[in-house]
Amino acid sequence: MPHAKAYAAADARSPLALTRIARREPGARDVQLEILFTGVCHSDLHTVRDEWRAVMPTVYPAVPGHEILGRVVKTGADATKFKVGDLAAVGCLVDSDGTCPECTAGLEQFCANATFTYNAPDKHLGGVTYGGYSDTIVVDQRFALRVPAGLDLAGAAPLLCAGITTYSPMKHWGVTKGKKAGVVGLGGLGHMGVKFARALGAHVVVFTTSPNKKEDALRLGAHEVVLSKNADEMSKHAGSFDFILDAVSADHDVNAYLNLLRRDGNLTLVGAPEKPLSVSAFGLIMGRRSLSGSPIGGIAETQEMLDFCGKHKIVADVEVIAIQKINEAYERLLKSDVRYRFSIDMASLKSE
Repeated sequence: MPHAKAYAAADARSPLALTRIARREPGARDVQLEILFTGVCHSDLHTVRDEWRAVMPTVYPAVPGHEILGRVVKTGADATKFKVGDLAAVGCLVDSDGTCPECTAGLEQFCANATFTYNAPDKHLGGVTYGGYSDTIVVDQRFALRVPAGLDLAGAAPLLCAGITTYSPMKHWGVTKGKKAGVVGLGGLGHMGVKFARALGAHVVVFTTSPNKKEDALRLGAHEVVLSKNADEMSKHAGSFDFILDAVSADHDVNAYLNLLRRDGNLTLVGAPEKPLSVSAFGLIMGRRSLSGSPIGGIAETQEMLDFCGKHKIVADVEVIAIQKINEAYERLLKSDVRYRFSIDMASLKSE
């Protein structure tokens, strides 16, 4: 059985360290990628430290990473989607049942039998799946995505989670030219939301608690920046938004943003605060407003997002690091000390 180099956590308190993991030989419809870049998602940190144990307990050793960009090095006999040498990408999913109503609708992210890229039961090798903090990965070609030419590869990797997580709800709720869209929080998700909303043609307003992020928000594509702690600035926008993307994972008052929606406006949560949110029923009822949540998109929509990024030259703003800096990067991530996403140059694993 082939083995690969990877960085893994041995338990919830251990730093990530070099190890070797099993990878399967490509089956008939599989492709094998040499991983070039892997984005660092906050979900990686939650998983490594078993912070979601109540719903998704971590099985160790844990190899995270679901923002994977690589080059095809081997294909199965019946795999026709890619040829050796092609660039390809893998996101948060590596399998689903393919037959349920969700899958047949192209919404694999909601499949009850979906297989996540890491920390999910591995039907091929047993144990759990291992993610992109590794030098190679083998996946069914259905879950590998084409990468448009001309994109910065390090910046393209985070599109596979941060990108689709923000693109999907905007497409679902009709963010387009003539619409007014808000983005709450300018972090790894929020900065992608700004780029997408602007490219989709909306009037974009960023809400932030940090005055020092105003210049950056405008650079990323915002038309306006509102300091959310300033009641006067907030009130000027009351009842005016078609859509607001809430990318804040810390506890905050969601009602302040619901009141900014116009009739039939929508507020979508993509951040996941630890504590339940308190929501005013009247804030929803009086304007027929809606509050929703959204995860990633399906495979077809993720490919659509990548193609959109190719057309508009959209990538994440990244700080490229070596895999040997991953534990330091996690500590910085906890302090929001990155603008706006870490991307691991996996060539650094070759020196181990």
